[in-house]
Amino acid sequence: MKKPFVTMAVWAAFFALPAAAAPISLADLSAYFAGIRTAEAPFTQYNADGTEVTGRLFMHRPGRARFEYDNSDVLVVVGGGQVAIFEDLTDAQPLQYPLSVTPLDLILGRNVSLATSDLVVDHREAEDGTTRVVARDQDRPEAGELTLVFADAPVRLVQWMTRNEYGETVVVALGDFIFGQDYSNFLFSPTFEAEQRSR
Repeated sequence: MKKPFVTMAVWAAFFALPAAAAPISLADLSAYFAGIRTAEAPFTQYNADGTEVTGRLFMHRPGRARFEYDNSDVLVVVGGGQVAIFEDLTDAQPLQYPLSVTPLDLILGRNVSLATSDLVVDHREAEDGTTRVVARDQDRPEAGELTLVFADAPVRLVQWMTRNEYGETVVVALGDFIFGQDYSNFLFSPTFEAEQRSR
């Protein structure tokens, strides 16, 4: 079975949405993230190699997320300041990266302030009426680029795209979010997941 192509940013096909008069302000987008404690949503991931996979995203702000892929043993767990990528059910030593050096930190951080972030390099309304925020660490081009795509009325994150230093793009389309669920802390623990797989 082919594994989904997972990149550090993990994110979405374009939606045909009605045009808006102006992009949603960065302050309003920051407030949107700040208002999220827990959330989950289905997603479809379009990989650079042309493959397509589906799964479910779980978030527990600040600093925690989980990406479960359908029909695959690949799992991404974000917690304890780390992003861990498990490749199969027996993988007790996942690839790990500090959350602070990944694009996920932009939306999972305790204090989201897109207006003051040095990573935000573009903020505009697209032709399809969505608002797009492009984030890039200009001192670390190898970290790639993240584009967050938002719809309005109400404000909601509908997709994201990551592009690596080689120009390969992964797009993730998000379904409707469910907010306010209670999750076990173990769901977002790379250490707990590794211990379970080593048994």
